[in-house]
Amino acid sequence: MENVRTLGELKASGYEVVPVREEMRRNLVAILERGEPLLPGIIGFDDTVIPEIENAILAGHHMVFLGERGQAKSRIIRALVRLLDPVVPAIADCPIHDNPYAPICKRCREQQARLGDALPVVWVAREQRYGEKLATPDVSIADLIGEIDPVKVAEGRYLADEDTIHFGIIPRTNRGIFAINELPDLTEKVQVGLFNLMEEKDVQIKGYKIRLPLDIVIVASANPEDYTNRGRIITPLKDRFDVQIRTHYPRRLEDEMAIMEQEATLPRSASRPLLVPQFMKEIVVQLTFEARASNEINQTSGVSVRTTINNYESLLSNAEKRAIRNHEPEIVPRISDLHAMLASTAGKLEIEYLGDDKSPVDLFDRLLDRAVLKVFDRWCKLEDLRPILSYFEGGGGVEVSDTMPSEEYLEGVHAIPGLEHAVRQFGSIESPAFIASVTEFLFEGLHQHQKLNKERHGGRLTYRH
Repeated sequence: MENVRTLGELKASGYEVVPVREEMRRNLVAILERGEPLLPGIIGFDDTVIPEIENAILAGHHMVFLGERGQAKSRIIRALVRLLDPVVPAIADCPIHDNPYAPICKRCREQQARLGDALPVVWVAREQRYGEKLATPDVSIADLIGEIDPVKVAEGRYLADEDTIHFGIIPRTNRGIFAINELPDLTEKVQVGLFNLMEEKDVQIKGYKIRLPLDIVIVASANPEDYTNRGRIITPLKDRFDVQIRTHYPRRLEDEMAIMEQEATLPRSASRPLLVPQFMKEIVVQLTFEARASNEINQTSGVSVRTTINNYESLLSNAEKRAIRNHEPEIVPRISDLHAMLASTAGKLEIEYLGDDKSPVDLFDRLLDRAVLKVFDRWCKLEDLRPILSYFEGGGGVEVSDTMPSEEYLEGVHAIPGLEHAVRQFGSIESPAFIASVTEFLFEGLHQHQKLNKERHGGRLTYRH
């Protein structure tokens, strides 16, 4: 079809132009019939958000996504582009991708009347039919809908001439999907300007006697708190959004972990493979879940999934740095690396009541302690570690750190009764770095159960009874 270059050739091909809602519906039906996922890479919404999106698309609805930060709202909206056809025909050089069979702008109508079947046609990719605008208080009607172009006026056109209009981003997304992020941040008078577009399916520009019956699907995102905080979505505009879809954070640790592993930027080293013990991944994810359950954190602001992803990246970076400095053959994070996550956590938590007695560092430590304890209890039983505890009760002590070479842990594994057996319960991996990670995990678990005392100085930890 992309060899078709004129209106006459398009007619001869039998190509049918359908409204964008019908186009999205048709492609969704094909996806459902094939049993494919609607939104590949979007995890944790299979039974909640995605069915509502499918219903909205089948019904041809405008959608607004409500959810706290870091709930994949923008990613979901951008993924909807795959429901558009790969390419569609449009009149050449038209800024609003006019339908060759039924143009709506003055210039294209004149061209069609003058050229007939010789009217030139181009094929527009689906990515060019997606428009997105971040709502800020300085966004104007001119930005979204259109404005007089002073250059065209200077060229000799009359102000009453439709050709003097410079189309805004919404008309330029005609026959596609237009997204507004953080919708409540639009001023109320600009929100009013969207009324006609969403209900009467047209836009009106300035005082011109012009109606553009645009073919467009509007999708927006908003934080529920914004209704009463920074701004609000005015009631008539909320009424014009056909459906309101509520997003949420992952409800299962497995889903959050899958997102973390999918999105995190991992160390790229051909000479040093990455080996992350499962319990270390669980601690990173559990920390975020503890933060979302804490009454010390403003939950209306939310705790983004980006917290988990960035913490994982910080943890791995600290482990990679140790491997490089100690010339170790692999990268394995351990408990003494967890302090590196403070920098990637503190800025993402909005503490409910911040005072002299409430420090972000102390809050991070409390959350991390709870996370480690819960993960430890899923992996270990205290009675199985009794021989290790006897060593400390006899006056023994150990010091570990995020800079200590992994080989130095092996001596302690052989010297402390029961430690080698406990380590081997985590797998038969003979890697010194893996053994070091398990060893620290066992010591920290005993500490969290108040069986060992711990002194910490940065990444250096000392355990004794």
